[in-house]
Amino acid sequence: MRGIQISSYVSGPRDLKVIDLPSPTPNKSQYTIRVHTTATNFFDLLQIRGKYQHQPPLPWTAGAEFAGEVIAVPESPSGQKKLKYNVGDRVFGAAQGGYAEIVVAIEAQLKPVPEGWSYNEAAGLFVTMPTSYAGLVTRAKVQKGEWVLVHAAAGGVGLAAVMIAKALGATVVATAGTEEKLQVAKDFGADHVINYRDADWPLKVKAMTPGQKGVNVVYDPVGLIDKSTKCTAWNGRLIVIGFVGGEIEKVAMNKLLLKNIAVMGLHWGAYAINEPETTESVWEELLAMMSRKEIRGTEFTGRTFVGLESVPEALEALGARESWGKVVVKVPQQSSSKL
Repeated sequence: MRGIQISSYVSGPRDLKVIDLPSPTPNKSQYTIRVHTTATNFFDLLQIRGKYQHQPPLPWTAGAEFAGEVIAVPESPSGQKKLKYNVGDRVFGAAQGGYAEIVVAIEAQLKPVPEGWSYNEAAGLFVTMPTSYAGLVTRAKVQKGEWVLVHAAAGGVGLAAVMIAKALGATVVATAGTEEKLQVAKDFGADHVINYRDADWPLKVKAMTPGQKGVNVVYDPVGLIDKSTKCTAWNGRLIVIGFVGGEIEKVAMNKLLLKNIAVMGLHWGAYAINEPETTESVWEELLAMMSRKEIRGTEFTGRTFVGLESVPEALEALGARESWGKVVVKVPQQSSSKL
């Protein structure tokens, strides 16, 4: 097969090379998937440079999210549950090695491609959708009629949060840094949009809300918690998703005390270890929302990326904030790609 292997850390995406590699050997619990589409993530940019919190031992195949077709199933030991997927099933998921023609993954790392969805749409679901659902529902417990402020709303988790909040019956205020991205947020259902490069954005957000009392929930993958306290209502809940803005904030605790504000973090990846039962319930509801067409894929359509050789360009577009939603790369099927 062909893939992008990291044998030594690189300085950036342009140093990545596609090479011929042996196909991964599955263990007794892993499915083998032929990758049709792979998706990019910010943590990929860190991992290829050796700066992520989880670094596999060298050498390893880069990438994580993917969508594709099951081409081999694991053994089913006597007394164990029936396998969920069969050869030929369309699945999406995340496992180390997504930037390749073939990847292996355990059942917990896979979900069925929703009916009517393309591989391109499904490739970017596994990380962003549950992150946003768990943040808004499991942690913040968003209620119908509440106001939700979503920062970086045109990003992968941002657009997911916009759609999920709307499906829950909330009024959504979306922030982004360009007019194009603000329009994207509106296209995905945001009720109001604000450019967070405007220094007065907290006051403008607060002025929109009923009685100018502020928003009930803030969903923040950027690092805007401190400023968001200025437009948060009494008993507001602020969810910390990440720090793509680059700086880890410090917030004066008196701001939380005065408005009865709760600030909580969301590390979706840790649920599989600490609370696996929650991952199942989150995905059950997400797949139901997809079947009801309350949420849809967030594939970036501004440019087309085809072939593993275009992964560096796709990662650069992601890192430079030149994209919105999920940047995905189509992986053409090669007749020479054999197990």
